[in-house]
Amino acid sequence: MHPFLAVDLGAESGRVILGELDHGKLSLEHLHRFPNIPVRLPTGLYWDTLRLWQEVLAGLRVAGHDRGLKPLGIGVDTWGVDIALLGGDGALVDNPRHYRDTRNNGVPEKTFAAVPKQEIFAQTGIQFMQINSLYQWYAMKLAASPSLAAARTLFFMPDLFNYFLTGVRHAELTIASTSQFYNPAARCWASELLQNLHLDAGLLPEIVAPGARLGTILPYVAGATGLPSDTMVYAAPAHDTASAVAAVPATREGWCYISSGTWSLMGVESREPFLDETAMKLNLTNEVGVDGRIRLLKNIMGLWPLQECRRDWAAQGEDRGYDQLTEMAAGAEPFAAVINPDAFLEPGQMPRRIAQFCQSTGQTEPKAPGVVTRVILESLALRYRQVLESLERLTGRAIDVVHIVGGGSRNRLLNQFVADCTGRKVIAGPTEATAAGNILVQAMGAGLVKDLEEIRQIVARSFPLEEFRPNPQRGWDRAYGEFLRVAQASGLQQAD
Repeated sequence: MHPFLAVDLGAESGRVILGELDHGKLSLEHLHRFPNIPVRLPTGLYWDTLRLWQEVLAGLRVAGHDRGLKPLGIGVDTWGVDIALLGGDGALVDNPRHYRDTRNNGVPEKTFAAVPKQEIFAQTGIQFMQINSLYQWYAMKLAASPSLAAARTLFFMPDLFNYFLTGVRHAELTIASTSQFYNPAARCWASELLQNLHLDAGLLPEIVAPGARLGTILPYVAGATGLPSDTMVYAAPAHDTASAVAAVPATREGWCYISSGTWSLMGVESREPFLDETAMKLNLTNEVGVDGRIRLLKNIMGLWPLQECRRDWAAQGEDRGYDQLTEMAAGAEPFAAVINPDAFLEPGQMPRRIAQFCQSTGQTEPKAPGVVTRVILESLALRYRQVLESLERLTGRAIDVVHIVGGGSRNRLLNQFVADCTGRKVIAGPTEATAAGNILVQAMGAGLVKDLEEIRQIVARSFPLEEFRPNPQRGWDRAYGEFLRVAQASGLQQAD
């Protein structure tokens, strides 16, 4: 029995998970779960970073003090793009901002005035989203941020927590590749781009590959948690999507993945990045995964609109769980309206904003929670169909199977919608793909697992998977035409 610990921090919640690898099968156990709630201050929207660190220590304490475990490794993964700055003394110079903070508004356009979009994409291959690390960094530069002036190291969020664990300053490859200042063709920081934007590349740490040994835990971590002082910290695939994609249980060609949660990350694997004008017009992104694979994908707004609607309804005294909302959606009128999920980045008043969106695009406003939920789920399936078609066009490869992994794969209604809308077989599971990928890449770094193919074989035999066969209905084709009209009207390019 080989135990490892995964620290998995998502945009909605965080977990510390025990994984045990035994005779080619992996079992997972949640040791500690906690909410990840951002904090709004007069100066902006922030992550509650120090509380998250306390929760991480609490989870590790369950493993050490309470259970007496001696894990072979610890690995950290988090959401992408957000950054943290350290001063010369190694302390945070400011609390990290949330990617939904309005500070980023309008910054991409100011960036393009300094460096054309075509040059940025040619050097980085990353889709243009105002949340990207590049625009967060440039926003601080434009504002003459005192924090940036005091900074000596720029970390991404999982690198920050690895630093808290070990004192080691490194940038893990998969999270670095989401930044829009990493060059996936040259396999290094995009130094020319940074120079043209007058951003100091000297703040960036050395990049290490997933599976690398970072170092053992610091004495104060060992004392606070009861874990052995020689517990190794590995560079897990630090971007949660990279961990999840590593655990996609694919055994044949012709597949794509959807890592489904607050965000939906939909894509295929490639040996080389796609950096041409077609990829840029499709606004696809080239992120790096395990074994140097390129994750050619699209960031989609995922279940975020539904999460926000649920919060709003609960505040009004209608507190329903996701299962209940999904059951209500199953019985609601189909194709009552469609939305562009990517039009809803910022938090707050989501049901009202969805109604306004439908009104502004000439549709009937959905009102009942079941109808709104169905509109969101159907619209996600339609968006997936659009992205699937763009991936096939760009790569010239047919996609026959859609693998849906992550927490969103529990939504059986959405899974069936995806099968029906795309006409492809859907394989759902595992729900804990991120933790599984995190742990199995650690095991690969420890020499217990051979390669990415073996990781996927272990996942396929360790977790239950469910198939959804398409039941095509003409209503989906009509709804797709309406989705393309509405999406274009709301700013989503037809080519996208």
